[in-house]
Amino acid sequence: MVAIITVDECVGCGTCIDECPAEAIVLNGENIAIVDAGECLDCGACIDVCPTDAIAME
Repeated sequence: MVAIITVDECVGCGTCIDECPAEAIVLNGENIAIVDAGECLDCGACIDVCPTDAIAME
């Protein structure tokens, strides 16, 4: 399983980046969060802090 960002719901606030213990999330050039699946620990910390519920585990 890995965190998946729903692009249409992400507002680029960066809260998930601050919370991710693996530093697996970055903002792309359009201020949308993207997840490095190889680095994601499947911990769900990002899901708990996302204000728009744009993150799910798949």
